[in-house]
Amino acid sequence: MSIALLQTTYFGPVQWYQKLYRYKDIRIEQYDSYQKQTYRNRCVIATANGVQTLTVPVEVKGGESNSDKCLVKDVRISDHNQWRRVHWNALLAAYSESPFFEYYADDIRPFFEKKYNFLVDFNEVIRQKICELIDIHPKVTYTENFLAPLAAQSASLTSDYRTVIDAKHPQPDATFAVKPYWQVFQHKHGFLPNLSILDLLFCMGPESIFYL
Repeated sequence: MSIALLQTTYFGPVQWYQKLYRYKDIRIEQYDSYQKQTYRNRCVIATANGVQTLTVPVEVKGGESNSDKCLVKDVRISDHNQWRRVHWNALLAAYSESPFFEYYADDIRPFFEKKYNFLVDFNEVIRQKICELIDIHPKVTYTENFLAPLAAQSASLTSDYRTVIDAKHPQPDATFAVKPYWQVFQHKHGFLPNLSILDLLFCMGPESIFYL
């Protein structure tokens, strides 16, 4: 495996980080049009009541009705509804009893204290920290122009996962096999697959790398 083409993600799912671990070269798309309800600005965690989606509010040029005209690299983060406090409190409620929450809390909390202007920049510093904590070291670059799906497929040794790893309509991925691990609320809901990488990290700690 050589090159994987991915969307940017906010605490992306386990499947997304699997690509960072297994491919030699990662390209993250930043010249695609912004779309709502994607992993670009949302993550999914496990709670006592089941899955919960945490969404970063964003500002796009011309308003969300014109989101198809706004490139992802230009999407700004909004301070609407004190979302940072809401997200951190949700993580506390969901994972405070997990084996490794206290171990990693000081690494994750700053993302909910410091303000970032652009979504892509925010997601990138998150990616770097998560890779550091899991101990994976991918070569990551960002696209300098938009590569259409057909062009990406024809590009030498490139695997395009931009629409495969999708929050609403995931596509088949023969390279990703779900491997169950212990979860906090598994006794209530059973194993919930492909949640945010935070779920794997807080539950499995240093062993997270073996699930990628």
